[in-house]
Amino acid sequence: MSSRHELKHCINASDYAQIRARLRAVSKPDEHAGEDGGYMIRSLYFDNYSDKAVTEKLSGLSRREKFRLRYYNGDTSFIRLEKKSKSNRLCYKESVAITAEQCAALLIGYYDVLKSHEQDALLLMDLYTKIHYQNLRPRNIVDYHREAYVYRAGNVRITFDSGIRTSNSATKFLSPELTTIPASDSIIMEIKYDGFLPDIIRDMAQIGWRSQSEFSKYVVARLV
Repeated sequence: MSSRHELKHCINASDYAQIRARLRAVSKPDEHAGEDGGYMIRSLYFDNYSDKAVTEKLSGLSRREKFRLRYYNGDTSFIRLEKKSKSNRLCYKESVAITAEQCAALLIGYYDVLKSHEQDALLLMDLYTKIHYQNLRPRNIVDYHREAYVYRAGNVRITFDSGIRTSNSATKFLSPELTTIPASDSIIMEIKYDGFLPDIIRDMAQIGWRSQSEFSKYVVARLV
């Protein structure tokens, strides 16, 4: 599992327009982008009754993790279970594909569906264990629009997330009729890279004077 650096910045509409125009001159749009230049993401986050994931984020723990289910553009034929971890300012992500049937079972509390002896199912067993020992449960759904660009040197990925909405109706995660409410009107720019951030990207995004943010879409959704 490789590590990545991750920078987050809350920006306004003017910043977004200027940075986006610069990036389009040197980077490529994400290959999954639709006609509007982006795609929709729906995530379902796991937490326990003590709000472990929220508390760890707000307290700024240097080592923390969270589990989520995710699919794109309303397509439930491709769902992934993901675990995002942070350790000493480095970010790690593990993921594995699950079926809509497995996902539906999780939503109604049938957690034994995670049991698997396949070699690539370690993440499923990790969640299964923490469901039982940390009492993790599906908690909040977060929807948003993402526009993404990639820059080859440094394996850089720049994303703009907007239109953040939420619902606590976890059992309706797979439903296209799910009603959500606004959670934030912020535009979040995230820059992820491997060993180094090229100067051209740093300059275009004006990283030098822009303050980093600890913005969490899940935490914002929980505080609505």
